[in-house]
Amino acid sequence: MKNALFGGVNVAVLTPMGADLAPDLDRMAAHCRWLLAHGASGLGILGTTGEANSLGISERIALMEGIVARGIAPACLLPGLGTTAITDTVLLLRRAAALGCRGALLLPPFFYKNPSEDGLFAYFSEVIDRALGRAGAALAIYLYHFPAQSAVPFTVPFIARLRAAFPGVIRGIKDSSGDFANTRAYVEAFAAEGFEVYCGDDGALHDLLAIGGAGSISAASNVSSALNAEVVAHAGTARAAAAQARLSAIRKAVTAAPLIPGLKSLVARHTGDAAWTHIRPPHLPLSPAEAAKLFAAFDACGFALPAAA
Repeated sequence: MKNALFGGVNVAVLTPMGADLAPDLDRMAAHCRWLLAHGASGLGILGTTGEANSLGISERIALMEGIVARGIAPACLLPGLGTTAITDTVLLLRRAAALGCRGALLLPPFFYKNPSEDGLFAYFSEVIDRALGRAGAALAIYLYHFPAQSAVPFTVPFIARLRAAFPGVIRGIKDSSGDFANTRAYVEAFAAEGFEVYCGDDGALHDLLAIGGAGSISAASNVSSALNAEVVAHAGTARAAAAQARLSAIRKAVTAAPLIPGLKSLVARHTGDAAWTHIRPPHLPLSPAEAAKLFAAFDACGFALPAAA
């Protein structure tokens, strides 16, 4: 998709933790640099995979600031900043804009289930007006559709209403529904107007690019970013189809285990750094048996990760 702000491969970046379960920004920055060197064009920090909803607001701000201070360009960051509180979301958005981020990914206010469309519209209107103003203050908003977790979906009519009220501000969406018919509906409704549609499922990447989608924002790309990039670079060719087959196999392997601790275990093995397995409850590290099963499934995909930093 031409002129997509985050077009291509965006990684839903893991957040390494110390033994005290505080975010380890040195390890995270090193991982970000490795991802950018091996296929990633954007970094979706503070998302589901990054355990953002296990982090406090001050921790999220410190993480954004710390990653930028360690040399990661803010222009490549797409932080997940949606919270259930208008004031918290506004605070996070203002800080991201001040740091130089170009976009932010927003969950709906997910605690109260089945909000009316008017209520959901009122929430986003308050957030955008307070944080950015109608002009968007150069920070694009991307919606995060993940009904299995949030239980609050983004429908095509709602997106149309929001885009009409805030032209140029609502720039795209990440669809983590796993329902390609839904992803296609977003593309068919809005892609011709420059709306960027991203899949959260790496298995859908090649198909999404074929219908005018913008790329992926995915968890598995913490380990598969080079393959994601191959699919994007050669979209529509036999080479891309072959890369997509391997990418789909990797996605299947990593989602067969608990996803976040599984990915952390894979990175720990790849880097030789056992500290990568630290994770905040209620998540728990994989057991040795779970890790062995995951490693066998991943290795069976025949993909060798590029050398660790």
